[in-house]
Amino acid sequence: MSVRHTTARLIDRLPSVRGAYVEDAPLAGVTWLRAGGGAEVLFRPADAEDLGAFIAGKPEDVPVTLLGAGSNVLVRDGGVPGVVIRLGRPFAQIVVDGMTVVAGGMALDYNVAKACCDAAIAGFEFLSGIPGTIGGGLRMNAGAYGRELADIVVDVEIVTDTGAMRRLTKDEWGPTYRHSAVPEGWIFTGATMCGVRGDAVEIASAMAWVQAAREEAQPIRSRTGGSTFKNPPGAKAWELVDRAGCRGLRRGAAQISEKHCNFLINNGGATATDLEALGEEVRRRVADSCGITLEWEIRRLGVLTTAGPREVMS
Repeated sequence: MSVRHTTARLIDRLPSVRGAYVEDAPLAGVTWLRAGGGAEVLFRPADAEDLGAFIAGKPEDVPVTLLGAGSNVLVRDGGVPGVVIRLGRPFAQIVVDGMTVVAGGMALDYNVAKACCDAAIAGFEFLSGIPGTIGGGLRMNAGAYGRELADIVVDVEIVTDTGAMRRLTKDEWGPTYRHSAVPEGWIFTGATMCGVRGDAVEIASAMAWVQAAREEAQPIRSRTGGSTFKNPPGAKAWELVDRAGCRGLRRGAAQISEKHCNFLINNGGATATDLEALGEEVRRRVADSCGITLEWEIRRLGVLTTAGPREVMS
């Protein structure tokens, strides 16, 4: 489903760029949940300067949404109004110099871990268990298996909501649990990180352990969006969901995973509305069960649509 145009075509109002615009671009296929509507306009910038020039030159009333690897995103069925920015290959470069690693915002976490393994740099192994990009990880200070990006990041590169390119210190980035202090409208374009000298064989073994642990505990063979809810202080979201009787709960083709009940999965043909409504039902049941209101970790983008009622089934 595409965003409906109610006025003159948005694409005609946008500044000239060196990258590419695509009108009415489907997005379901680039998200891991494989559901949802499209972008009114999709923009793929040629580089950071092109991205900055676009933001500086776009009309003020045009909303902008950043879409990374789509691993922890739910695009709603009504689509995303305005411009969706998707960083491409120019933002996916990884450069290793001694113990310093510079990675673009679109570099896949696993690829960064693999590059560090090849260079015998330790400290990045946990990234092999995070299904996303460096840019998305910086937004939420992503972590896994006892480590997080805050442990390795030296500084970050961003484009502000005015189009200015800036480098932020670690303190200015301000990482906390699954959060950073960078304003929502700013876009992460890269990061400088640092590790320690290690043994390539031992690093590869640690990465294999992370992959095996993830395979055993998570439904990575299913269409999923990663962890659905943030862990509340002093608790684990999956335990609260399980305690509320939501393991295996379904709405249409949307389901709470039997394997790990902090994962929403699309069994095939689920709408974004079904997936989000199921998540909201889980939040309601957990709140009723223990008084804790879970916060979404999956980013929900775009316009909600009304849909006929579907029965939620245990």
